[in-house]
Amino acid sequence: MKAVFPDFDSIGPADLDLSALHATLPEIRLFGSSTAAEVRERIAGCEILIVNKVHLDRKLLAANPSLRLVCLAATGSDNIDLHAARELGITVCNIRNYCTASVVQHVFGMLLSLNLHLDEYRRLLADGSWQRSAHFCLLDHPVRELAGRTFGIVGYGELGRAVAQTARAFGMRVLVSHSLRPDAALQNLPADDPPVERMTLPGLLAVSDVLSLHCPLTPDTRHLINAESLRLMRADAVLINTARGALVDESALLEALRAGRLGGAGIDVLAEEPPASGNPLLEVRLPNLLVTPHIAWAAREARQRALDQVVANVRAFLNGQACNTLS
Repeated sequence: MKAVFPDFDSIGPADLDLSALHATLPEIRLFGSSTAAEVRERIAGCEILIVNKVHLDRKLLAANPSLRLVCLAATGSDNIDLHAARELGITVCNIRNYCTASVVQHVFGMLLSLNLHLDEYRRLLADGSWQRSAHFCLLDHPVRELAGRTFGIVGYGELGRAVAQTARAFGMRVLVSHSLRPDAALQNLPADDPPVERMTLPGLLAVSDVLSLHCPLTPDTRHLINAESLRLMRADAVLINTARGALVDESALLEALRAGRLGGAGIDVLAEEPPASGNPLLEVRLPNLLVTPHIAWAAREARQRALDQVVANVRAFLNGQACNTLS
């Protein structure tokens, strides 16, 4: 069975166990990366396609009548035309809940770094400020405790709930935005999930000391955080985005940070990735802005779980019991 993975290097395979993948798809062709033209050429005639961020539009899907299964090595599916896949009879499945621990530790890694002003204090050590100090410590940048502060969450799925649990462990008050999806079924929450206080997004923005985004990117959530919503936030609040870059209007965010209308931002995702065309958040050096290159999901354990889930999805499909399906 012809199978292709055109952006294999995007999962960082060097330190992963690939034995299950090769046992399930012995003839799979693995390409580290592929241009759009190479994707068209390489997937021709394939029956199973595994992709991470490769874009599959209607034209490309329709041009491959032998294609039966598209396996996403990710949860988000905004790079796939799902409507076209359904019409063409192509099964699309994703992977779920594989990087929860990795994302949670990244959220709080960024939050703690910003709250503790780690970069600024490292610079003070590098320039000799501590060595010249008359006191045993430096107090140039104020540090606040997280305990007692309000942690706002937009998107209360697997990741949102896990982040909430850690916020509570820090002694923070957790508030959650009303669902941005009218069809979302809150009754699907685990029975032992702690009760949460929900409120409107404007209300959440106004009271949160920390706002963490964990919602999908849809036409309704694009630029959810924009100039208007940033004006609703507290001047000392911190925004964390490990979800999708286009949830945030990056130019408006930069303006708010520069103007002192936002305390800080930890950004792991950008609207364009890689940011080949440049990005306003990468063109400045601000002490209250921390940008990382989409690595919140990337712990080795998480990447191995991702690959294992892809293999499990392929096996389920071959056994006539497709799972994690989106189309």
